[in-house]
Amino acid sequence: MPDMLGYARVSTSDQDLEVQRRRLTEEAGAIRVFDDIMSGKGFDRPGLTEMLGFCRAGDTICVVRLDRLGRSLKELLETINMFKARGLAFRSLEERLDTSSAAGELVFHVFGAIAHFERQLIVERTRDGIAAARARGKVPGRPTLDTDKLASALKLVEAGVRPAQAAKQLGLGRSTLYRELALLRNPAPDTPFLISQA
Repeated sequence: MPDMLGYARVSTSDQDLEVQRRRLTEEAGAIRVFDDIMSGKGFDRPGLTEMLGFCRAGDTICVVRLDRLGRSLKELLETINMFKARGLAFRSLEERLDTSSAAGELVFHVFGAIAHFERQLIVERTRDGIAAARARGKVPGRPTLDTDKLASALKLVEAGVRPAQAAKQLGLGRSTLYRELALLRNPAPDTPFLISQA
């Protein structure tokens, strides 16, 4: 017979897991509650891992609130999709979401559509921002390399000035100068030099 399993999480040890545990056992009927005391940033959570090792296809994973399982809609959908791939149902008490029901499955698909919509909005805003910058005469991306400054910096280095100091004096990025020095010492095949060696 399928079981109801609870998952509880708090971000810090100052917070209390007991309220979540009680609701999961008394309200949801969880036979066992797995928990984590850590940020929800990643999936490397011992309690969640232990629960996934314990559960069987047909079981239901229950949380008190959706944010106990993931901190973003994307992360939440990925986790619930992982449950689904393992044959597990998912339930959230606060949001009254239950993927074992037709209505719960519909809500889950709506969540997926919202996440897709958010991703599309980000892509469109980025594209619009680049177009607006170009219209103002700005070129998005890294600034073009000032070859005169680079040549001066290389001459300073040849004269014994440390690369970091030469870059600072001429307003060049240190990483840019180090990269160019590395290219001069070990040029890649068919890589043109940016400055002449005259």
